[in-house]
Amino acid sequence: MPQVTTLTASVPWVEVRSTPQDWDEADPALLATMLGQLHLIRAFEETVLELAGAGLVHGPAHSSIGQEGGAVGSIVGLRSSDGVNGSHRGHHQFLAKAISHVSPSLDLAGLVSADLRTVLSRTLAEILGLAPGFCSGRGGSMHLQWHEAGALGTNAIVGGGVPLAAGNAWAQRHAGTDDVTFSYFGDGAVNIGSVLESMNLTAAWDLPLCFFIENNLYAVSTSVAEATGEPRLSGRGPGFGIPAWRVDGMDPLAVHLATAQALAHLRAGNGPAVIEAEVYRFFHQNGPYPGSAFGYRSKDEEAAWRSRDPLARVASEMTSRGLLTDDAAVRAQATGVMAEVAAELLEEDPDGKPGSRRIRPGLWPERTFVDVGVRGDARELEGGRTLEPAEYTGELAERSLVECAAAVMGRRMETDERYVVLGEDVHKLAGGTNGVTKGLPARFPGRILGTPISENAFAGLGGGIALDGRFRPVVEFMYPDFMWVAADQVFNQIGKARHMFGGTSAVPLVLRTKVAAGSGYGSQHSMDPAGIFATSPGWRIVAPSTPFDYIGLMNTALALDDPVLVLEHVDLYPTTGPVPVDDLDYRIELGRASVRRQGGALTVLSYLSMVNHALEAVERHGIDAEVIDLRWLDRASLDWETVGESIRKTNAVLIVEQGAVGTSYGGWLSDEINRRFFDWLDQPVQRVHGSEASPSISKVLERAAIARTDEVLAALERVATMEV
Repeated sequence: MPQVTTLTASVPWVEVRSTPQDWDEADPALLATMLGQLHLIRAFEETVLELAGAGLVHGPAHSSIGQEGGAVGSIVGLRSSDGVNGSHRGHHQFLAKAISHVSPSLDLAGLVSADLRTVLSRTLAEILGLAPGFCSGRGGSMHLQWHEAGALGTNAIVGGGVPLAAGNAWAQRHAGTDDVTFSYFGDGAVNIGSVLESMNLTAAWDLPLCFFIENNLYAVSTSVAEATGEPRLSGRGPGFGIPAWRVDGMDPLAVHLATAQALAHLRAGNGPAVIEAEVYRFFHQNGPYPGSAFGYRSKDEEAAWRSRDPLARVASEMTSRGLLTDDAAVRAQATGVMAEVAAELLEEDPDGKPGSRRIRPGLWPERTFVDVGVRGDARELEGGRTLEPAEYTGELAERSLVECAAAVMGRRMETDERYVVLGEDVHKLAGGTNGVTKGLPARFPGRILGTPISENAFAGLGGGIALDGRFRPVVEFMYPDFMWVAADQVFNQIGKARHMFGGTSAVPLVLRTKVAAGSGYGSQHSMDPAGIFATSPGWRIVAPSTPFDYIGLMNTALALDDPVLVLEHVDLYPTTGPVPVDDLDYRIELGRASVRRQGGALTVLSYLSMVNHALEAVERHGIDAEVIDLRWLDRASLDWETVGESIRKTNAVLIVEQGAVGTSYGGWLSDEINRRFFDWLDQPVQRVHGSEASPSISKVLERAAIARTDEVLAALERVATMEV
């Protein structure tokens, strides 16, 4: 018989329930503040449902009615400098944090201060999509952010905000504070990879993040019992070495007591915590109807949970202890202020039925605001020294591109302590898998962060660090194909954050990755992601092709307050070129291409390693082509002036890239060229690109799948022989 030993978790997993003694000993001011917040949030949510029923809320209205106890009980003890973020059902979390910021203690006799009234008004305005809202109407119901109050932003992607919260927690710890972050999500998100990856990462790095699970028993209509074999969702914590608390979320005091225990753990620097609060949404996933109306819950179940209403629980406990005489008066203040706030945003609809209302027209955002803030205006680059190779008169030395990559990153890290680098193996292997961080771990301990293999978690953590504003992360994806693993964080979160939250949230993040086509790594390690990022809003893209350019372009990318994709190519790492001997501080101007060869018969547009292939092909063919190294590839940064000047001279365009036709950068670029310069074109825009298939392992098939000099030569011949 084998020897069997029972294993136990290495951390506590406990359930917390309040006792009559806890209520007796609770600070009356705390109970009053909780009751006041509960009533304000309830009245707010009732107003939202009323307006949604009248067709005045554009989009979903995910009510938190019934779940207020979890948010209020946990947030009432937090500081303004503590961070919280949440999910699509996040009105109560946002309001609890915002109310606590402007009115840390509430007087039930005079519930609503002027500042608190403004919070209610701006929050409702945001949900209605109006300019006075916290995000200027861009975020609406599901994207509420107010950094001043520590409200980091709610999130419409299930579990999507958790990695960002991990990044905020990293920034708090490494800024030397004992502040903490709470990330709120539901039972459905517990099974999401980004949440589990973040649990692992924060536990490994001892980050002060509380994973707060609002277990309301249903993900839309799917019950917890249907979705998982362990319905006690706090059990996820001990599996990652994270202590966990389970608590009745309909009892705000019990939540507060459990949170106090978790806070002691978090603020002491002991790593993350999990709190599972069992709550119940009184309505369906979205809108003013109960779940029983859709058949997935019974009326008896709903009635049983409604009898445990957190508002009634706190009022009853306070009344029995002589701390409250008139709960109705508190509710009247809350409903009264919400009626006033709504009235200020609405007016009688002159074209509707009697008594119908509409949004006051003057409160809508201007249509011209639609694209403002997709990226910043780059004013942060003002005053920086720019330099082109032809302008440099100092001493030059031959250096490889990969040497320059490590050198310029080291220079920025020694001159600015805000820079941190994170990614898989960046802290080992003598500079990561390609040597780009060579020598940096020893020079900058604690700032070159080797991560677990969890792109969702560490990409999102980088996004959270960037949004915090105290640090400037450089994230490495070992291969660009891995962006698909972290696509939510890369595109839904990092790329959209500035615009989604009103256009003012800087996102100073650099994402480095290498194109490895031709290296034999096959279909899942070889793509060129330029076309994907160029058609995804929010990202700037830079693609250096020489060591001199790498230094200047990376310096500009690192100085920008936008997310920047820095593309590298494995073929270019060993290539050498002249660079300044003692200058690693210059920048290459944002949005400036480089004309690598002058010509008058054809404009060749390229980037990365294909610039050299294009130059070689032009020389071999003999055509009088102008070869332009684009360098900046995104819509906002591309040098349209240089491109346009060349096209008006040559009247013909050839776009040269290496990657597959399906994700082609040239497909987007040719469309833009046709729309901008059609009148100057004497022939259709020509293109060089790879095949439809991804590169395979077979050396022969890999070569057939990608473009190099021979494919450019063939295209030059087509252009030269085309009748115009």
